[in-house]
Amino acid sequence: MADLQKIMTDTDALMNKAIAHLEAELVKIRAGKANPNMLDGIMVEYYGNPTPINQVANVATLDARTITVQPWEKNMLAAIERGIIAANIGINPQNDGNTIRLFLPPLTEERRKELVKRCNGEGEHAKVSIRNIRRDSIEQIKKLQKDGLSEDESKDAEKDVQDKTDRFISLVDKHLTAKEKEIMAV
Repeated sequence: MADLQKIMTDTDALMNKAIAHLEAELVKIRAGKANPNMLDGIMVEYYGNPTPINQVANVATLDARTITVQPWEKNMLAAIERGIIAANIGINPQNDGNTIRLFLPPLTEERRKELVKRCNGEGEHAKVSIRNIRRDSIEQIKKLQKDGLSEDESKDAEKDVQDKTDRFISLVDKHLTAKEKEIMAV
C-alpha cells in the first residue's frame, strides 16, 4: 500500500504546484496597483546572457501607480529599457538617466474586463492541469488494482483523488473571484 500512499502524496504535490503557478500568473496581471512582481520573467541582456531584471537592478514601488527600476550598473539602463519594451506589458518605461520609472495608467472599464478574461483563462489552464493530474492518478490506481489492490481500496482511493480535485478546483475559483474583485475595484 506504499504505492497508493505515494500516488496520493504526488497528486497533492502536483495540484499544489498548479495552484502556485496560478498564483504566480495572477500576480503578473496588474490590477491597477503597481507591484514589483509584474516585472518577473522579463529578461535583459547582461554581458551577453539573458538575466532576470531583478538580478541586475533594484525593483521597487514608489507609490500605488509607479514602479522604479534602479540598475546596479548605470550601463544597464538601456538594456533594461529595451527588455521592458520587448516584454510588451503595456507600460512605456521613462528613463531619466539614473532610474527607469514605469507609470501605470488608470484602468478603463474595457481594460478591466480584458484583464478579468485573462485571469479566467489562467484559471482554466489551472483547472485543466488539475484534471489531468486527477486522470493520471486514477490511471495509476487502476494499474495497482490490476496488480492486486482490492477493489474497495481502489474505489476509496479514486474517491479521495476526486475529493482532492474538487477541493483544488474550488480553490482556483476562490483565487479568480478575489482577483476579479481586485481588478474591478475602481
